[in-house]
Amino acid sequence: MPAREFQALPDGVRVGHFTDRQGWTGCTVVLPPPGTVAAGEVRGGGPGTRESDLLSPATGAPGVQAVLLTGGSAFGLAAADGVMRWLAERGEGHPTPIGAVPLVPAAVVFDLPVGDPGARPDAEAGRAACEAASADVEEGSVGAGTGCSVGKLLGPESWTKAGLGVAAEESADIRVAALAVVNAFGDVLDADGSVLAGVWRDGSYVRTVDLLAAGFRPGVSAREATTLVCVMTDAALSKTEAWLVARAASAGVARAVDPTATAVDGDVAYCLATGRVPVDPFDLLALCALGARATAGAIRRAVHAAEPAPGCPTAAQRSGLDPDPPGYQAAA
Repeated sequence: MPAREFQALPDGVRVGHFTDRQGWTGCTVVLPPPGTVAAGEVRGGGPGTRESDLLSPATGAPGVQAVLLTGGSAFGLAAADGVMRWLAERGEGHPTPIGAVPLVPAAVVFDLPVGDPGARPDAEAGRAACEAASADVEEGSVGAGTGCSVGKLLGPESWTKAGLGVAAEESADIRVAALAVVNAFGDVLDADGSVLAGVWRDGSYVRTVDLLAAGFRPGVSAREATTLVCVMTDAALSKTEAWLVARAASAGVARAVDPTATAVDGDVAYCLATGRVPVDPFDLLALCALGARATAGAIRRAVHAAEPAPGCPTAAQRSGLDPDPPGYQAAA
């Protein structure tokens, strides 16, 4: 496993996790500084989201007070209530005649088969993630990445553990970082195109697209998947420009996940722009390119940093590079 180097976030951005290792689920909140512009786009055919329309450049609200990424499928959207209450107690939110109303877009991954399907992040989990927020981001099987896996076509016995990763890039004075929660139907690819994690069959990885071409079809347990991305930058962007960066992040997902944005994936990409650094059109071009590269890097780090869940080994275990840790149980 590569060193867990710290991936710096833009100034003022904090990230917090709630992790349930008994139920193998959790949630992650991104708290941007006041004045942050937000946009996003849903690409997958099976999304689970809340307040996603707020992020369209056609809507009037320029920003949000938090972004929540959560396990628990649609049940996990309840964690956003806790984030809203935490923000409201601090007077943070969109101004209205009756007071501030926190805006908290949220998106889910379907992690219920990995641990206890009755364990789902709730409002208290969302609050706990806010309380834990800091500029230092733990990666791996934490937060929304706790119960994530990839390579789902042939069912749970062939899945490989994934999780949550962060990667950052810089151009001049502008920083762009990407946080990825990786629970994809398909395979995670390395920069050279080889499979880092995916469908394990007869002692090696078999590419999902090749299996589909050969006539394999997913069972019921393999039809719920998602890659969630939040790109964060200190650039001063309009809502339309932030939306363009979010769209470009989907290109980074496509570099590192194959196939992506399928009918069974709920892929979503967000962009948060704090506005600290003025930009010109060429800076925006660089941001789109670097945001995509950071996204691909974050997805790969999510695989490298993952820890095994019961019955779901990591890529390092699959390849024999990492022995089974104490207490690990392989699938029966």
